[in-house]
This record gives sequence, structure tokens and C-alpha cells, in this order.
Amino acid sequence: MSYESFFENKLKELKKDNLLRSIPQIDAGAEKYITINAKKCLNLSSNNYLGLSKNKRLIEKAKEGISIFGCSSSASRIVTGNYSLYDELELEIANFKGYQKCIVFGCGYVTNVSVIPALCDKEWTIFSDKLNHASIIDGARLSLAKHIRYKHNDIDHLEKLIKKCQTPKKLIVTDTVFSMDGDIANLRQIAAIADKYGALVMVDEAHATGIFGHGRGVVHELGLVKQIHINMGTFSKALGSYGAYVCSSKLIIDYLINKARGFIYSTSLPPSVIASNLEALKLIKKNDKLSKRLLSMSEKLRKSLKAMGYDILNSQSQIIPVIIPNREKLFRLRNFLISNGIYAPAIRLPTVPKNTDRLRISLRADITDNELDKIIEVFGQMRQYL
Repeated sequence: MSYESFFENKLKELKKDNLLRSIPQIDAGAEKYITINAKKCLNLSSNNYLGLSKNKRLIEKAKEGISIFGCSSSASRIVTGNYSLYDELELEIANFKGYQKCIVFGCGYVTNVSVIPALCDKEWTIFSDKLNHASIIDGARLSLAKHIRYKHNDIDHLEKLIKKCQTPKKLIVTDTVFSMDGDIANLRQIAAIADKYGALVMVDEAHATGIFGHGRGVVHELGLVKQIHINMGTFSKALGSYGAYVCSSKLIIDYLINKARGFIYSTSLPPSVIASNLEALKLIKKNDKLSKRLLSMSEKLRKSLKAMGYDILNSQSQIIPVIIPNREKLFRLRNFLISNGIYAPAIRLPTVPKNTDRLRISLRADITDNELDKIIEVFGQMRQYL
């Protein structure tokens, strides 16, 4: 068997179906403006929601972290890879989120594929929203628990499924802000169902932290800290840095320190990253003007796109999908935006379900009013090509 031919044919199949991915040639993908095909474009693809990745204070603190602690931790935290900045950051996050204790991980994906298998095994049943992030799905698979996916944000379907469950140990896990649709989970109803049927609840606040609930996330905004048992999120989006965290009770965090393989068997994040994470957290604690501006702009853009007749699903956040089911047309419209100085990525299978290919808009708080007006104007012009 020729393995080269096997993989070559697989790539050809992807290309035929317009599903072949490649890494775009971009010098600085988190910047507000990037160059695509030699064209300067307003960047509506980054998760740098508050524009903090180039914040001077974060950069200064990262430099200080290097000068004091060096470039690398050089070990897992349970060996020698710990330092005082880590302890300070975890205490700050736990207090900010309203939980007893916190643990920091290398990234969001590693967090979910470590925490879920650490908590659950074949004696558990996991109930997961159909549109949860891939890391949640993979974490559930790795756990060997029975994995049941309920229809997206369908509380009646979730209760129907959990009512039938005979397993005493149950976990409900969901994104709070969904990364591709931009809508928000029905957390109050989920918490009520969990209480009724004796389930733990875990949420992924990756796209909510720094934005909703005065930066604390959707759980805080809804007043559900006591009902949501495990609250994870990331530093790599609104907070403009890197890494992830999990907040919970002291008991559960201590358990994860002993059981979460992605924590135990990974070199801890470098001091520069931890220092910038800590500064970003302090910034959003002191001032939520950026998040308020972002949510206000998002509402204006959603209303404008709806008025033009675009299908933006049920977006309620800074993530706004523009559904273009025809894949060839999707790429033509993406290129139209580029030619007009705007970049919004084309998202397709397997990232989103069949027949929901889309342009995914990620708004950012450092966009000016004039730039927002330009976005609305260009999308208005694009209607003629649908």
C-alpha cells in the first residue's frame, strides 16, 4: 500500500468538495488591519475582541515576566514549573468569577480534552449541545462516558433525553456563547434541569469572558455562579493573550490537579504569558467600557444585516454568521469583501453543519464608528451578488 497515494487522494477529495484548508499568508493576524491578497483589509476574523493583543501594558508586563522569571517554566507545574505569578493569576480569576479555586491550563482545547475525561468515565453520561466546540466533543469521546448530544439550545429535547437516563452520574456541558452561531445558551433552563435530575453543569466561556457580565461572562450576568459547577474560559480571545482556566470548588480543582492529564503532563505556560494574562484580567476588572462598546456595535450590525435580508441565525453577540449555503458563491462573496477592504472568513464543513456555510464576522471593540458604517455599506452592496 502506498501511504503517499492514500493521503494524496484524500486531499484531492477535499479540494474537489471545496473543503481543502490552507494556512493564509498573514503577517499579523490579530491586528485590526491585515493584508490579504495584497489588499489591506479590516480584520473581522480574529477573536481579539477587545483589541488587547497589542496593549502596551500587557506587553510591558510580558517583558517584566521574562526579565524576572526567564523565557520558560521548563517543567510541569507539579514538578518545578510553578512560580508566584501563577498563584496570583489563579487567585485573581477565582475571585473575579466568584468560585473557590482556579487552575490554569495551556489552552482551551487542552482544557476541555483534559477536564471532561478527568471528571467522567464509563459510569457517567454526558449531555452535550449539538453545536458545542470540537474540544468538548473530543473530551466527551476520550472520557469513554456515554455521550448524548441534544439539539442545539433545545431545552425540551435535553430534558426528554436526561429523563430517560438511568446513569446516576451525569454531566451537562455547553458553550455559553457559541463560537460559530454567536447565540447564547439557555443557561437558566439548563441549570434548572441539572438541579431537577441531579447533574453537574460545565460551561465553556471562551467567547464570553471579557465581554458579558462586566467581563465575568454569561454565568455571572445571569447570576448563576452557584448553579454552574465548572466554569472554564480562555485568555486567548477578549483578553488578548494565551492560555485557559477552570474555576470550580476547591474539591473539584484539587481533583483535576491529580487527574487532568493535560495539566499533569504538560510544561506550564511561560512567565511572559502568565504576566500578560494577569494584566489583562486587571484591565477588564477596572473598566468594562470596551465590552459595552463591542456589544453596542454588535447590536447595530445585527439589526442592519437583518434589515438587508441576511440570515444571521440567532446571533446575540459579537460573533455574527452570514449564512451562504452555496459554497462557490460563499467564496465569491468572501473575495468581494476582500476587494472592498474587509476580511470575513468563509466557514464550512466540518466546522459548521451541512447547508450552513457562512461568512463569520467577529467584531472588535477598536473598530471606529466610520469603520462600522463601512462594513454596513459594503454588505449592502454585496446583496446584489446573492
